[in-house]
Amino acid sequence: MVSFVVSVVLARLLGPNDYGTIALITVFITILQVFVDSGLGNALIQKKDADTVDFSTVFYANILFCALLYIILFISAPFIASFYREPSMALYIRVLGITLLISGIKNVQQAYVSKKLIFRKFFFSTLGGTIIAGIVGIIMAFRGLGIWALIAQQIVNVTIDTCILWITVEWRPDRVFDLQRLRALFNYGWKLLVSSLINTVYKDIRQLIIGKIYTPASLAYYNQGEKIPNLITTNINKSIDSVLFPVMSTVQDENEHLKKMTRKSIMVSVYVMAPMMIGLVAVSNILIPLLLTEKWLPAVPFMRIFCITYLFYPIHTANLNAILAMGRSDYFLKLEIMKVFVSLTALFATMNISVEAMAYSLLFTSVASQIINSWPNWKLLNYSYIDQLKDILPTILLAVFMGGCVYLLQFLGLPDIITLILQVLLGAAIYIAGSMLFKLESFSYILEILRNMQITKRFFRNNGPDRTH
Repeated sequence: MVSFVVSVVLARLLGPNDYGTIALITVFITILQVFVDSGLGNALIQKKDADTVDFSTVFYANILFCALLYIILFISAPFIASFYREPSMALYIRVLGITLLISGIKNVQQAYVSKKLIFRKFFFSTLGGTIIAGIVGIIMAFRGLGIWALIAQQIVNVTIDTCILWITVEWRPDRVFDLQRLRALFNYGWKLLVSSLINTVYKDIRQLIIGKIYTPASLAYYNQGEKIPNLITTNINKSIDSVLFPVMSTVQDENEHLKKMTRKSIMVSVYVMAPMMIGLVAVSNILIPLLLTEKWLPAVPFMRIFCITYLFYPIHTANLNAILAMGRSDYFLKLEIMKVFVSLTALFATMNISVEAMAYSLLFTSVASQIINSWPNWKLLNYSYIDQLKDILPTILLAVFMGGCVYLLQFLGLPDIITLILQVLLGAAIYIAGSMLFKLESFSYILEILRNMQITKRFFRNNGPDRTH
């Protein structure tokens, strides 16, 4: 929520050209961020007996590797700026690239938190970083500093995140480095590195092409259309992903249990995300002008496309986590290669038509990627893509019906803010009532989770420290 508020305020203060430039630079940083992990973070989580020697070794390896990456980026910055015919971009790249060095320090702490399932540490570090960075970015934007407000926001965010993690997490690296341990971890992690690199490049290559062929403003509308759906999906998906993979790793040899966890994860995640994504599709032409002002109206079609695309992300996440938990990183790499082939084919077929055509190609690649990601689990877990679609179909149909009803409210001719409030209330009422009426299995899972949370809270309230003696 804090990230959302900050992004809205900055979008109202800054223009599409500033956002387009920073979006382009961020793509290069994001691609290099893949190397920061090198697949070793997941390797530490997956390894059952990972100890302080493993964590310390990966920590020092990350520091050295991040320094090397920053040097490469620093040297490459003028060439990137020349390619995009933006001389000032070189300085922006070099400054924003500092986040690579900071991430190298933060990465192993994150892996430790995931390994130990102490996710409250993530919450406090992310919240602290987001709030302080948001304040800094907004103040700088008010003072007319333009793109520097966005750069400062990102640097401050990752810095505060890292500092809070180091304060709140007890783990510290020992003075030990074991090359054999590093090789063993890398044997598992390198496939994830290549997979993640391929995934990141083909996911962001559209932005690189838009920045080269079209205008910075066109890239800004594309990027801004993705921002709200991505923010919602990332927060939900990361919360589930960060818990799911470590927990799945503990039952990696129990296929039936793993299948049940995968199925429940897909159904619950889609149930939570479907009304949000379909709802955004229905209200986007009212929401965008209200939140970001009329200058961002061209972002509406892109938001709708991304909402539909992100709606099915839980299928990707759950299937890939099941594969990783079983230690089948070989499958992981093969899947990424297949997906990038499909994606690039669709991209090259649409890149010279329009930015909108490039965005619409995502709908095709999303379906293809779902099928590809679920294929191994048809063999490994006897849980096919068709079975997965059957599990989520009632939820999707209910969400679409809700979205249609919500969309019709805009024709009442009421003020936009009143219409938006009524749309949200009606959407929530229809979705909850429909879930109860049709007794959706996903809804039952949600109630079970909430009931268990209440029981847990009641237990700790009744058995707190003051009642133990």
